[in-house]
Amino acid sequence: MPATYVKSYVKRGKTDAANAEAICEVVRLPTMRFVDIKSEYQQAVLAIHGFRVLVV
Repeated sequence: MPATYVKSYVKRGKTDAANAEAICEVVRLPTMRFVDIKSEYQQAVLAIHGFRVLVV
């Protein structure tokens, strides 16, 4: 899930426990949209494009 959706639910300082609590709270929302997991092929293509940008 995008981090911007979770950020507004963190009630305290930035700690692992506070982040985990916020994620658990957000996941329960019925309107939450999740980010699809990229396949190995998609990750490889993105890595090639990123490398090309660095070379150029």
